[in-house]
Amino acid sequence: MTPSRFAGSFTQQEPLPEAAMRAAEAVLSSGRLHRYNTAPDALSEAARLEEAYAAWQGARYCLAVASGGQALQIALRAAGVEAGETVLTNAFTLAPVPGAVAAAGARPVFVETDETLRIDLQDLADKIAATGARRLLLSHMRGHVCDMDRLMAIADAAGVQVIEDCAHTMGARWNGVRSGNHGIAGCFSTQTYKHMNSGEGGLLTSDDPDLMARAIVMSGSYMLYERHGAAPEAARFADIRLTTPNMSARLDNLRAAVLLPQLETLEANVERWNARYAAVERGLAQAEAVATIRRPAQERKVGSSIQFRTPGFSAPACRALLAAAAARGVELKWFGAAEPQGFTSTHASWRYAEAQDLPRSDAIFATLFDMRLPLTFSLEDCETVAGILRECVAEVAASAGSPEAGTLEAGTLEAGAA
Repeated sequence: MTPSRFAGSFTQQEPLPEAAMRAAEAVLSSGRLHRYNTAPDALSEAARLEEAYAAWQGARYCLAVASGGQALQIALRAAGVEAGETVLTNAFTLAPVPGAVAAAGARPVFVETDETLRIDLQDLADKIAATGARRLLLSHMRGHVCDMDRLMAIADAAGVQVIEDCAHTMGARWNGVRSGNHGIAGCFSTQTYKHMNSGEGGLLTSDDPDLMARAIVMSGSYMLYERHGAAPEAARFADIRLTTPNMSARLDNLRAAVLLPQLETLEANVERWNARYAAVERGLAQAEAVATIRRPAQERKVGSSIQFRTPGFSAPACRALLAAAAARGVELKWFGAAEPQGFTSTHASWRYAEAQDLPRSDAIFATLFDMRLPLTFSLEDCETVAGILRECVAEVAASAGSPEAGTLEAGTLEAGAA
């Protein structure tokens, strides 16, 4: 029998590894927290992180910055985005993504979402043609990686640069290629709720030497670009260093020091997240009114959160599900709310972008729920949570008189289904 209430915390992260604590203490003892404050001939912790992450990611270059949002902004600017330019991005994303476009002085134009929560590739092609956009800031929102082979074929044929927002896909792959290695740049976050935890932090990777040289100067190198761990050769900076503004977005050595040991356990943690995801997904698939999201075979996911839909529910029923789950200790987020709720919002709330008509995405958001899966949960915890959600969904459906969902709406939606 499912317990009446879940007592776990959806915001409690695992403690950092002992090695991270020792590394942090060593930096604190040295007093050298600024990334360029190093002993003669020493490599800073920030530079060591760049070197290690570039090797792990399989990228030529890596830049450590103060946040994932800063990585996005700097990548856009370093790619040459100009004021007033149209930049395409997903309708299904979080506020920092269109925020980065707006902060770079550009105009966000949103691309529709399909029923598997991935970018609608036909709408992408249509909007490239309609707007003449030269850049796509692609958000792998909540870890859902689209058909990157098809997306890159569309982008390459139209001469569109792709910058990947990989805040939720650090460690994910498409057809064996790491997320972040398809486009001109990959942007990662090390904020507490992401896959490595430094409180705040970000990483930018690329194989393009000129883009990375501009990015390093923008990050605030004070002409000390040769002290970076995975930077282009010094000759690349000859002109860029004098024509590129300093935006002071550096990562400090303390945060870099706690990230390095976490990189060593990241692959193992991906498997742990995916096991938790599978446990919840199995439980939710048994609920008649729930539509889970099938993951494509080509995708190696990082299941640190899970999403599901209740296609037969009205807005009052969705609100009732939120309340019923909360009363039993399960913290859901709902993308159908009229106002931003914490980390959850949609394009209607991003009023720095012009209002846009996105009927397909809005219909999906109306019944879309989201839930974190922290590694502090055991597999048994995940089964308990899934059981509580099944019961809450059944109770809400019964009280609302919701008819059973049809064959397309209930169960698992095929990746790429229309």
